[in-house]
Amino acid sequence: MSHLSSRGLAAAVGGHTIVSGVDLDVPRGSMLALVGRNGSGKSTLVRALVGLRPPAAGTVAIDGVDLRTLTPRQRATRVAYVPQEDGPPEDLLVGEMVAMGRIPHRPPWAVDAKGEAPLVMEALELVGMADKVDRPCQHLSGGERRRVLLARGIAQGADLLVLDEPTNHLDVHHQIQLLETLRALGCTVIAAVHDLQLAAAHFDAVAVLHAGAVHAVGQPADVLTPATVHDVFDVPATQLTDPATGRVHLVLGPGAPVPAPRKVPA
Repeated sequence: MSHLSSRGLAAAVGGHTIVSGVDLDVPRGSMLALVGRNGSGKSTLVRALVGLRPPAAGTVAIDGVDLRTLTPRQRATRVAYVPQEDGPPEDLLVGEMVAMGRIPHRPPWAVDAKGEAPLVMEALELVGMADKVDRPCQHLSGGERRRVLLARGIAQGADLLVLDEPTNHLDVHHQIQLLETLRALGCTVIAAVHDLQLAAAHFDAVAVLHAGAVHAVGQPADVLTPATVHDVFDVPATQLTDPATGRVHLVLGPGAPVPAPRKVPA
C-alpha cells in the first residue's frame, strides 16, 4: 500500500492557478475524499496528484518518491487513475477495455500477456460486471461504464487508486457497493466526490476545497461540521452518528439547523 503526500502543491489550467498551497498526507490503506463546490478545482487537483498535469508549484510524492522523477510506466505501476469520463472505441469489448489496465505491466510492444484473463475477470467480479465481459462498450449504460472504468483501475494492480467522481451515474445501491469494494481492496484511495453524505459515511478523511485552497482537512466529523458546510456550500446541515456503525451521517437542507451567525471581534 502507498502513502501519498503533497507539499505546497499548486495546480493551474492555461496559466491560471486553480488551487494552491495544498498540503496533504494520505496514509497507506486510508481513503480520502476531496469535496467542494463545482469549479472549486477538484478535477484539476486530482490530475496534478497523479502526475497528469505538471504542478505549477510544490511537489507530490508516493512513498517519498517525487512523481516527477518517475517515467510514465513507473508512475502507472504505482498509481491508477480513473477519470470522470472516458470514451473507448465503440467496438471494444468490456474485457478488452479492462485488460488495458495491465499495459504498464506488459513488455514493450506486447499486445497482451499470459495470465491477464484471471486478473480481468477478478476485477469485473468485484464491480459486478463479470457477466458483461464480452459485451461491446457501446452497449453499456452510464452506470455500467463507471463500473467498468473502476474495474480497469483495479486490474492495473497499483496500490494507490485516484478517482474522479467515481459514483457518477450510479444508483444508490451501486454507489455504496462501489465504496465498500474500494474499502475491501485495502488500497490507498483518493476520490473527488460531490456527495457530502457519502464522503462523511465512507471515507477516513475529507479535504474541502474552497476559494482556491484547502479550506479544511481531517476526519469527516471534524471537517464536515454544520458551520463548514454552511460557509462553503451555503447549505444548512447537521451531523448524526449511526449507533450501529459509528459512522457520521449528514442531514442536509431545510430540515437541518442553520448555524448561528459568527460574531465579529470588536
